[in-house]
Amino acid sequence: MKVFVQIPCLNEEETLPLVLESIPKQIPGVDELEILIIDDGSTDRTVEVARAHGVRHFVHHNRNMGLARSFRDGIDYALMHGADIVVNTDGDNQYPQDRIPDLVAPILDGRADIVIGDRQTHTIEHFSWFKKQLQALGSWVVNQAAGTRLPDAASGFRAYSKASLLRLNIVTQFSYCMETIIQAGNKRLKIESVAVDTNAKTRESRLFSSMGEHVVKSAQAILRSYLMFKPFVFFAWIAAIMFVGALIPFLRYLVLITAFAEDAGQHIQSLLLGVALLVGALLAFALGVLADLLRTNRVLLEESLEHTKAARYGEPRIPLARTAPTTQSTTAA
Repeated sequence: MKVFVQIPCLNEEETLPLVLESIPKQIPGVDELEILIIDDGSTDRTVEVARAHGVRHFVHHNRNMGLARSFRDGIDYALMHGADIVVNTDGDNQYPQDRIPDLVAPILDGRADIVIGDRQTHTIEHFSWFKKQLQALGSWVVNQAAGTRLPDAASGFRAYSKASLLRLNIVTQFSYCMETIIQAGNKRLKIESVAVDTNAKTRESRLFSSMGEHVVKSAQAILRSYLMFKPFVFFAWIAAIMFVGALIPFLRYLVLITAFAEDAGQHIQSLLLGVALLVGALLAFALGVLADLLRTNRVLLEESLEHTKAARYGEPRIPLARTAPTTQSTTAA
């Protein structure tokens, strides 16, 4: 059984030694433990520091490609080199690497396909009250889209089985965290949470320049992922809202022409507004039908892609978890 711990890095020469030194040398049930550095365009000594600590596996980007691309390229490298489980942590030493065995254990036991480290964001001192509320709201939105009950959807401290990675496809350019949960939930993969305590803050996040940018990009990623799996529901809600909105001016017009028949022509605006909303509702419904047909075609293509990945990377030695799909549990630290 081989586990790859991948670490996306952008100029992490100062904190990377802390990460590498705290990664366990052995994990129960694991025969081989490899460390993979994804160098996302670093201009400092990140790579030299990693080599000095014995790291042998690297993915290099000539320029900064972003977290999602780094994750995708790291997964490709790890699977090509025989990974049965891939653990993702960060180069800023935010996560407790000594808890990696706790992330891996549910997969080895066949209880989970994906395990996420719950940072217990409400207890993190350097998170402002506003950021804590945004984290909670973001997790709630993701859980609604995925049909899951995860306390920390934004956590990047995770373990994935090979079988789950063959079924996941990253398309966003911002962050893979929420997208993979929405995909996994809708594909009925088994996800568990493990409560962890984060380390002291070492630097500001480089994923976004402001909280506003983070909210906008996260919302875009969630909406895109939701539309991939439930497009008809999305457009049906729009159609329903517009249809109800059309009824209001229609009813107003009927009341006015009944009460003031001689002035009926003066209230034609209500009729026109109702017709416009009704046409919009019909168009939204039609878009929902077309989008759902496209979703069906995408599902067939993803099934074909899964077989292609299996042929490229080899069949997984750990099958998908057999427990009830999308049932989550949180393990205390």
